[in-house]
Formats: sequence, C-alpha cells, structure tokens
Amino acid sequence: MAKSIKIEKQSSKFIKPFVQTPQTLPPFKLGFIDEFAPDVNVGIVLFFSTNTDQTTNFIARLEKSLEKTLTRFYPLAGRYVNKTATIDCNDHGAEFIHAKVNIKLQDFLVYEANVKFIDEFMSSKIGAVLQQSDPLLVVQVTTFECGGVAIGVKATHKIVDASTLSTLINEWAVTNRQKNDNDNDIEFPRSRFISSLLFPPRGLCPMPVPPMNNDELNKYTRKKLSFSESVISNLKAKGSKVQLISAIIWKAFMGVDTAIHNNQRESMLIQTVNLRGKMASLIPKTSCGNIFGICATESKHRTDETIEELTDCLSDSVRKCITNFSKVHHDCEEGQTMVSNSLLNLINIRESTCAVIVTSWCKFPFYQVDFGFGKPIWAALGTIPVNHLAFLMDDVQGNGVEAYVFLQVKEMPHFEEALKHVLTMSF
Repeated sequence: MAKSIKIEKQSSKFIKPFVQTPQTLPPFKLGFIDEFAPDVNVGIVLFFSTNTDQTTNFIARLEKSLEKTLTRFYPLAGRYVNKTATIDCNDHGAEFIHAKVNIKLQDFLVYEANVKFIDEFMSSKIGAVLQQSDPLLVVQVTTFECGGVAIGVKATHKIVDASTLSTLINEWAVTNRQKNDNDNDIEFPRSRFISSLLFPPRGLCPMPVPPMNNDELNKYTRKKLSFSESVISNLKAKGSKVQLISAIIWKAFMGVDTAIHNNQRESMLIQTVNLRGKMASLIPKTSCGNIFGICATESKHRTDETIEELTDCLSDSVRKCITNFSKVHHDCEEGQTMVSNSLLNLINIRESTCAVIVTSWCKFPFYQVDFGFGKPIWAALGTIPVNHLAFLMDDVQGNGVEAYVFLQVKEMPHFEEALKHVLTMSF
C-alpha cells in the first residue's frame, strides 16, 4: 500500500440498555456449555461501501439503536463475576467506539495483507481472561476516507457463540433501520439468553485453552484461504463445502505434524455442532448463549488417506452425530448427558494426538446485515487465539468459503507446503 494504515479513536462511551434492567433480576447463570466455552472472545468486522450519511447523526443513530437492542440482550450490558460464574446484569454497558482510518475502503480491500489488520477494527478492550471490570461487548465503528464503514463487534465467548453474535447484529441492524423513533411504548421483554435454562450449570471447567499474552501472541499468525465456488466444484472430492474444506485444512495440518515430529501421529478433527433445530425438543434459532455440541472425528492413521476419504469420513461422522442429537430431548437426562459428554471428550484427548479444531460460521446471515446503508461487501472474522484452529465463513457470493487458520509462525512454511501438496492432489 502507498501509506501505512493508521486507525485513530475519535470517541468512546458505554451504551446502556434503553430500558433499565430490573434491579430485582437475579444474576444470569451460565449453562454448562457456557461454563465449558473457552476464555476467549468472538468477533467479526462487517465492511460497508460508501455511506453518504457520515455525520454525527449517523453515529448517534447507531448508539441509540444499540441502546434499544441491549434492552433485549441485557446480559451483554452486564459484567462477568468469575467467583460465581454468573453475569451481574448491572447495566454498566457495552463499549461503543468511533474511529477513523486514513485510507479508502477499496484500497484496503485490494491489499493482500489486509487480514493482518482485521483485529484493528475491533477493540482489544476485552481481555483473554475476563476481569470483573471488563465489558462483555465492544462495538467499534470505523469510517474510511471514502465514506465506507467498518462495524466490528466483539463479545465474550462465555455467553456468545456464532449464532448469538449473528442474532445480535441482525437485530441491531433492523432496529437501526426503523424510522419510528418513538421510544415511549417500549416494554421490557424477556431475555433470549436461555442457555442456562436449556443446559443448567454443572460446574464444568472451561475448555483447556491457555491464555496468551502479547509476547505469546507474537509467536502465532493467521492465514486466510479463499475457495471460490468454481474451485470447490472442480475438486475431486464431493460433499458439503464445509466438510470438503475442513478435510483440506485437516490434511494440511497432518502434513505440518508429520514435518515437525518426523512421523504421522494420530489425528483428530474437532467440529462444533449448532444444537438449535437439531434436537428432538425445540430450541429456537434465536436462542442466545452457547448452544452447541462437539463432533470429534479420528483419522485412520494412514499416510495415503485422500481428501475424498477424509471428506467422506467427516460427512459420516457429522451425520451420525446430528442423528444422535435428533433422537433426544434437551430437557431429559439422556440429552443433557449426550451434550456434556461430547464436550468432556475433548479433555481426554491424548497429548500425542494432532488435534485440529474447525468451526463453521457458514449459513449464518452476516452478509444479510443492513443498518440502512446496504449489506456488507466483506465480512471478516477476528482472531481467536487457539492453536490449530480454523474458522470457515461464506464468501460474499454465498457459495464459496473463506477460511481463517491460526497457527504458530514457525509452522507456516510447513502448512503452506502441505496445503500446496493437498490442493495439487485434489484437482
């Protein structure tokens, strides 16, 4: 790029729910899936083309609509109490930041290394391990020189999964589009955060993901992989795009592991399964909190295992997992045990196993978000500091996939070489 990217904060404030949360409301308890969720944050940045309303009113309207939205999502305006594993719904607020960047959006989008700057469009305010003073939700609205807008939303994984984040952002956008600003008729609605009602707390320990400080983070990097619809259709292996791309990434990480350890060790691919609409009892799609199970698939430990075989293996494994969940009700002991066991199985993975985590955000309607100035032209995921983790995201056309892979810097040459070999063998 002709000049370096510089983002300058213009203002910062805490946005509280428009309707005060009743002080008599008890603290929000974490469900056992929330308890198990790692102490990391989930975030996404949505990039919108030129917005002609670059005025104070533009920012003020987003702040006002967020106030209304937080009334429905009030736990996100509270603070996490680690000692009791609860959310104090004290309305201390979500942080709202307005920033400006010194380039045009089109210049940023064509910059090959733009993925390295995605996190700059989301505040780093939320710590890797939540402190009681930390906000649970931070929003950053960044305006480009051309009038383009980036809206970054970051929230704690303790009560937010991809579905929750999508529901929050889409409802905020709908609220922002409403032309009627008469707020006098707003009533306090029942919260959609029902993860603890669906899956009551069991005192589970968080997923064993060691927190990383800045020095440790410098040892890691992330890479974006793009698979267009035409590329996916030309691959030899057939199956859903999620399982196909997951198999490619898994095979590449197997190559990394072999290069480092001089032999192919046992390997396992860990995938999250959104339980909304998957169990015998109804769990509404707009339910908020962490509502997922885990599907773990082991490889057959063969060096000649092809992408076709891995794709079939993953497809069968996920199909069986979903079938099992569909046979049980979430509110019976069998269903509760099945979900909790799927999580706890991760704790028993041997250290000698090459474990890879792939989470799909495909099909979540992030590209349908419309605040009143059009839909996003790009949606990019923030960094989640978990080694050997990949996140899959629909591309803007909806049929391709963008994958974000997080790994150690020293492993990158091995990963790129293994990925090149995998793709060569797959066409």
